[in-house]
Amino acid sequence: MFELHHLTALEQWQWLHEGRLEPRDLVEHYLARIERINDDVGAFTVVEAQRAREAAQRVVREVPRTAPLWGLPIADKELVPRAGQRTTFGSRLFAEHLPEQSDELVRHLDDAGAISLGATAAPEFGLPSYTESLVAPPARTPFALDRGAGGSSGGAAVAVAAGLLPFAPGSDGGGSIRIPAAACGLVGLKPSRGRIPAGSGLDRPAGLVVPGPLARTVADAALMLDALVSAAPWEFATRAPSPHDGPFLGAAVRGEGRFQLGVMTSTPWEGFTDITIALEARDALTTAIAGFERLGHSVDDLTLPAEPDYARHFRTVWMAGAAGIPARTDDELALLEPLTAWLVGQGRALPATALAEALTWLTGFERRVIRHLGTVDIVVTPALAMTPRPLGWFDAQDPERNFAQQVQYTPWTSFVNVAGLPALTLPIGLTGADSEVPGVPMGVQLIGRPGGEADLLALGAQWERAHPERLHPPQW
Repeated sequence: MFELHHLTALEQWQWLHEGRLEPRDLVEHYLARIERINDDVGAFTVVEAQRAREAAQRVVREVPRTAPLWGLPIADKELVPRAGQRTTFGSRLFAEHLPEQSDELVRHLDDAGAISLGATAAPEFGLPSYTESLVAPPARTPFALDRGAGGSSGGAAVAVAAGLLPFAPGSDGGGSIRIPAAACGLVGLKPSRGRIPAGSGLDRPAGLVVPGPLARTVADAALMLDALVSAAPWEFATRAPSPHDGPFLGAAVRGEGRFQLGVMTSTPWEGFTDITIALEARDALTTAIAGFERLGHSVDDLTLPAEPDYARHFRTVWMAGAAGIPARTDDELALLEPLTAWLVGQGRALPATALAEALTWLTGFERRVIRHLGTVDIVVTPALAMTPRPLGWFDAQDPERNFAQQVQYTPWTSFVNVAGLPALTLPIGLTGADSEVPGVPMGVQLIGRPGGEADLLALGAQWERAHPERLHPPQW
């Protein structure tokens, strides 16, 4: 039986503009699904039903229909404050926090005509690559409820995959959009550094964190990307190059171009811990490469030169970023989870010279990576090294082991943030009956040149045209 969530975000947008739907219709449909399904999957931590209904009325009354996301439901990631909405940052430290001001990204999405239904789950301060905090139930991939959804945009990914939202904004500082997208069978897009006005990355240490979309199709991801790009005037002295013409949605719809692809399984984390690529991840990569070749693309192998200092310097910046978490007293520190408390302690003990050295080294690494990967149009890696991990798999007590486990799970994401490059997770298929966990999604990661989002979207669109079946979990 047809239901509204079976429409893509772009199809819903078209129905809204044709008068076949009103924003309140979508709001009520998704609120009903959230009420029925959310307790099983852990997507939402806050549901603002009445506020969403009022926002739908405001959009109809006050927002021009030309707004890029007019009438489409979304949700705020739990790390992004909305005035008057409980925002915990995934931490017991902020369990009842009601922010007085909204984040810039929230304001821009409101101005774009989107309607927030609440907040989606995230791990404590967005630091881990899985969404299992002590302040909310875990986010579960809807394809296997005993498996985690990844992180840190885990709740957003679950909401989209389970049909609780048409698409959702996330943020990505080391893979936090791409990891949960891969675990939930979605398209996840990390934009280039300097692409999004409300989250350029230029104002963060090492420029790691940028916002981006999680969606069921490449075109839906492009629709949200266009809205994020056009949401506000640019306020920095530099921004990502734009070699394409027109909106990104055009590239996603046309799906044009023939590309030189480089297939890469090496990672700068080699030497830090043992990294084993699961058979399911290799199968997804092999399937993707064969499909790209059938589409007429040229494929070569590519190896990232060894970078034995990468782990030390990336960890330094990650720890330094945690040092600013506002937990000062012993009672406040006791509310933090062991991994966060360890990162905070390590970060606050760092000498300024270590951080300065790390930032300088990572800048040089960025240039080396861009120069090396620039020999091809798009780099293809596995999205994850393993299937979605069982709930509780990451060590909750030993932070060093926990960090190593995260690297083993997702060794190809963080270096893309350091290099400031765009990257897109593309779902390829479900694991087979012979897998350790049958029927869960596996995908690949596409890495573009600086400002190369249009090429990633075009290649993803070509894959979707050749493989029109979509991955849907039982809740669909």
